[in-house]
Amino acid sequence: MALTVELDVTELAATRFAISPLSETVSALQQLTGHPRQSVNLRWLRWAEDELGRNPLDIPHTRALIAGDRPSWPSFLIPAPLGAGPSLEDDLTALRRTTARQVRVSLRRVFGDRLPGTVAMLAARPAAGLRALAAELRATYDRLIAPHWPRIRAVLDADVAYRARQLATGGTGKLFSGLHPDLRWSDGRLTLEGTRPHIDRVVNLGPGGLVLIPVVLGPPHVMIKRNTTTQTTVRYPARGVGTLWTAGTRRPPESVTRLLGRPRAELLEALRSPATTTNLARALGVTPSAVSQHLRVLRESGLVVGERSGRAVLYTTTDLGNALCEAGMA
Repeated sequence: MALTVELDVTELAATRFAISPLSETVSALQQLTGHPRQSVNLRWLRWAEDELGRNPLDIPHTRALIAGDRPSWPSFLIPAPLGAGPSLEDDLTALRRTTARQVRVSLRRVFGDRLPGTVAMLAARPAAGLRALAAELRATYDRLIAPHWPRIRAVLDADVAYRARQLATGGTGKLFSGLHPDLRWSDGRLTLEGTRPHIDRVVNLGPGGLVLIPVVLGPPHVMIKRNTTTQTTVRYPARGVGTLWTAGTRRPPESVTRLLGRPRAELLEALRSPATTTNLARALGVTPSAVSQHLRVLRESGLVVGERSGRAVLYTTTDLGNALCEAGMA
């Protein structure tokens, strides 16, 4: 009951991290259309349901591919991102480049030879169907993901920075084993335990190495497609998701407040989900300069750490900072 990815030296050297707005969009829709819901995302789910209750999304092509209790969905729906941090348009361009043959093979692999109505239309006219699918996914992103994308992106960027440190300090073994408890790396093989059905299976690698994609609005398990139209992706739960929707809304423990003072205790609690100085100032209702002064003290104390992400610096609590917050709640 394991899924195995065999990597040679060249493929391992080409393995990279990427962030995918399209991955978050599809994952969000799956939770809203019958797939198991994740408790850590309930706050977002309630918001999304209220939003769609006021103005429903008309996405017949997308809904036909992801709704229901099927264990799989067409691999072309989330192509491997072309860069480390592509835009949604980059992702949709990759989607539209799927060939007609790849579309049909992927659909039959999921639905069998008897394709339901809308899916059959996609198989009959792949180019037009992919354009319609891309338009629906763009509308979904604009409605459900874009309002929260800065916060989601901060968590994803912080996860990638953390994994890069793992790779630098512990090599490939530490990187892969740290992605998820179900993953194992040994002798050129990445093994995902606990998959179904209960037989060993080997992934048919796409061209190049793996693309490792952290996901916020996804399930708690790792997702690896056995077959793909692009590079093989490994989608895994990002670190910090558990506090993403509650950061800045919970009061810090009184013991931590007495130790650090209320402003720094509130910063420490807020930073259990990554954020920039500007994000923190807006969330806490203080000036960026005041946030910077408190962050300097917290950094010097080893309670928070900053990582550059493009032009911004993302701050998050260290293991010591998290331990202090958790101990204060005990």
